[in-house]
Amino acid sequence: METISILGCGWLGLPLAEFLLGKGYKVKGSTTARSGLDEMKSRGIEPYYLVIDPTLRGEGLGDFFDCGVLVVNFPPERRDDIADYHPEQIRSLIAGLAGSRVKKVLFVSSTSVYPNLDREVTEDEIAPPSKQSGLALLRAEKLLRDSGSFVTTIVRFGGLIGYDRMPGRFLAGKKGIEGGEAPVNLIHRDDCVGIIHGIVGQNIWGVTLNACADGHPSRKDYYTAQALRLGLDPPQFKESGKAGYKIVNSGRLKKLLGYRFKYPDPSRIDG
Repeated sequence: METISILGCGWLGLPLAEFLLGKGYKVKGSTTARSGLDEMKSRGIEPYYLVIDPTLRGEGLGDFFDCGVLVVNFPPERRDDIADYHPEQIRSLIAGLAGSRVKKVLFVSSTSVYPNLDREVTEDEIAPPSKQSGLALLRAEKLLRDSGSFVTTIVRFGGLIGYDRMPGRFLAGKKGIEGGEAPVNLIHRDDCVGIIHGIVGQNIWGVTLNACADGHPSRKDYYTAQALRLGLDPPQFKESGKAGYKIVNSGRLKKLLGYRFKYPDPSRIDG
């Protein structure tokens, strides 16, 4: 089994690390909060303190990057210069990997790299992102893909849901919301973990993959049902149609990995 280092052991990274440990991998994890080191250690994860602000710094970086696979799992920060700052973080990371044993990188990206084109989108889409966060991720993806020191697989996850992320709370009680008929693009955390494990286990490298649940209910139907499920006031949507939407196609992922979603219908997810 390869040693896997997970850069960013938060809401997704920590359960991913535990899952991989259960599959027999040796797992190292990083955190930007020293308070998280003891928790990782108690779960059998080799803990490291690591920050990229945007310069890479931390403790035991050489040991952390002594691995066969590196999972890069930290989102762009919310800031005005996000489209420049996040790529600079990735440049610092790539420089820090020079001379390391890392030959395979899995980059956790997002479907925010796609603009709203009012149609289905695949990994071959060339239309530029409309959001600065999407532009930041697209630039970061390119930097990693262009590196000659390792091979990169990019996974573009939809909106992350499950467990304590209860979408019913997001829009509950709000009024006059636009785009009620627009389809949602979501994925449960358990599927994110399963997909990453599938990529590593099957050696699926050098590709870009969309990862969203098969079902795409409308925003109105989905968020109304989720709010009612929690006993909250449902959101009120304007009759504004589907303007400004996309449907993310995950066909390539399912074909390459032979993956079947544990939660193919977001409407049936309770947590």
